[in-house]
Amino acid sequence: LLAIDAARYMVAGEPAGVYCQEWEPANSWYRQGSSASAVFDFGGGKVFTYAGSWCADGFRTSWEGSWRIVAERGSLLWDGHDGLKAEVVASGRDGIIDKTQSIEVPALDAADRVDGHLGIIQDFMRAIETGTEPETRGTDNIKSLAMVFGAIESAETGRRVAIAKETP
Repeated sequence: LLAIDAARYMVAGEPAGVYCQEWEPANSWYRQGSSASAVFDFGGGKVFTYAGSWCADGFRTSWEGSWRIVAERGSLLWDGHDGLKAEVVASGRDGIIDKTQSIEVPALDAADRVDGHLGIIQDFMRAIETGTEPETRGTDNIKSLAMVFGAIESAETGRRVAIAKETP
């Protein structure tokens, strides 16, 4: 769910539907479904694509995965660890492709985030003690769970699945 929670946060929207396909690589020790690709449609041209495998050999990713965020005027790469790279559209073109230039990604302020399991537990305790809204909450996470269930249904049926706007 981590990748889906993060995608929903970055897209700042709710998904309309998903198409997912799962498969079993020849080297897999699983019975089924160890690898999958999913395309989540958020409407308005916003799309989140997910590709993952529990048994891929080589180039292991961090628990957080590796990310490429493509925006209107540039792209950001994150290796799931400390490596952040960004390029923005510069003036001029190389044929039909916009020229780009690397830019420095500002360091994250540790005060702006809950860090790891301990941080989440501390945030939860603070919410109980003060009555403030925690950074992560079940009423929001259920929407990510709906995305997972939609992807599973799509993989099983081979069709795009609408993701319900209303969740219990």
